[in-house]
Amino acid sequence: MTDRNNNKMLAAPAYSPAEAARILSVNYSTLMYWIAGRYHQPALIRIATSAPPELSFINLIECHALKALTVRYKLRMQKVRNGLETLKTMFNSEHPLLDERFRTDGVDLILQESPDSAPVNLSQGGQLTLKQIVEVYLQRVTWNADGLAKYYPFVYKEWTNEPKIISMTPMISFGKSVIDGTGISTAVIASRFAAREEPEALAKEYGRSEREIWEAIRWEGEFRKAAA
Repeated sequence: MTDRNNNKMLAAPAYSPAEAARILSVNYSTLMYWIAGRYHQPALIRIATSAPPELSFINLIECHALKALTVRYKLRMQKVRNGLETLKTMFNSEHPLLDERFRTDGVDLILQESPDSAPVNLSQGGQLTLKQIVEVYLQRVTWNADGLAKYYPFVYKEWTNEPKIISMTPMISFGKSVIDGTGISTAVIASRFAAREEPEALAKEYGRSEREIWEAIRWEGEFRKAAA
């Protein structure tokens, strides 16, 4: 598959704002502020389509990173906005939040051009700052050699040791959640469990561990709870 086709898959409309907010466990109004702007403040993320508004897989990962910056690391929105604008200008990046050189030290956005270079403080106009990187969120996104991404949503708690059992990628089930390494839909597993099928029997039928089956059920339960 060519890089151009891969990019099309990553950029194709796939999620409504409500669905993306549920997947990411963020407030709907917060997500809308990120993708649509508010009070004369422009959007932070350029989504795949605006009529109707739909996010691509790339947009979903961007929002995942943005949540890390603003919620987990408590960065002020103006610092985030300044950093993104600087990054766009410096590197002409359409999706700056996904740039491999993009990191955070918990206070300011920084740019690491190479492992041996000093990071540049993007929200302070290019000044140098000490590197103190926290990568809990960034560890939930992996890229393969072909430039395609896989996202592991937080199922229970947003911590480093959260298992990577449930995954999402545009290559499988149009970006919907599955048991990692398979095409087994978490929604199908959960619906069969709701119909009183035993997890042990489902594990045997699908050739998966009971832990994987329970994780799919847990994910769908939390996902649907957020939708209520």
